[in-house]
Amino acid sequence: MLHAHGVLGRRDGSALAGHLKEFHVFPTMEVTLVESPVRVRKDVDPDTGLELIAIDRGVGDAAAPDPSLPRGVNHIGLTVPDLEAATTFLREAFGARVAYDGLTRSDEPRRGAEVEAQLGLPAGAAIVAQRMLQIGTGPGFEMFEVETGDAQRPAGLADLGWGHVALLVDDIAAVTARAVAAGAEALSGPHPNSRHEDTPGNASVYLRAPWGSIIELQTLPHGHWYGSGSEVELWSPPEAATGDAS
Repeated sequence: MLHAHGVLGRRDGSALAGHLKEFHVFPTMEVTLVESPVRVRKDVDPDTGLELIAIDRGVGDAAAPDPSLPRGVNHIGLTVPDLEAATTFLREAFGARVAYDGLTRSDEPRRGAEVEAQLGLPAGAAIVAQRMLQIGTGPGFEMFEVETGDAQRPAGLADLGWGHVALLVDDIAAVTARAVAAGAEALSGPHPNSRHEDTPGNASVYLRAPWGSIIELQTLPHGHWYGSGSEVELWSPPEAATGDAS
């Protein structure tokens, strides 16, 4: 069903506007459809108090790019005790694919005062392997294997810092089962999400990876909901096309 609004011009220069229910064309008409670069939504108009379509801005639109601001998240860093074992887990659990190896064990480890200063490593630490992967569509995962006597336990949700990474899934039971078979621990069964993620059919499961990091699986079949104070709509991975590799 098409819900159409139209603005039609008369010969005298005046215009008619409103819901377009039916019209007839003779002899022909060319129609061009242009997808809006922003998501149009309704906002409360301060002059009338009515919720009107905000034509001049949608959630997530922006002015001209500001070169002093980032374009988005490029990748997420992850340190693991065994890079090859972690790669095997991420492949088997989530279909991760390797983009490239930034450093292999056949290379000279990255170490020394300069590297420590650049990357905030503790004294004496050495990066012995480094790999970039991707899971589905989204930011890359840059994994490091670091030899150091000053390693900390993996961060949990109550610890300061980046506590977990969330993966959007369609069949949360199937993905959970696959991850557990690959070596993950499910901390619970599916549970509800927070208030802006509580659309019908939503659920989350927190997993503990074999090396201890927390990975959240989240399913949002009806997306998020946004209030009048929302400044942006969150990016979400697109649905996989038929025939895409898992």
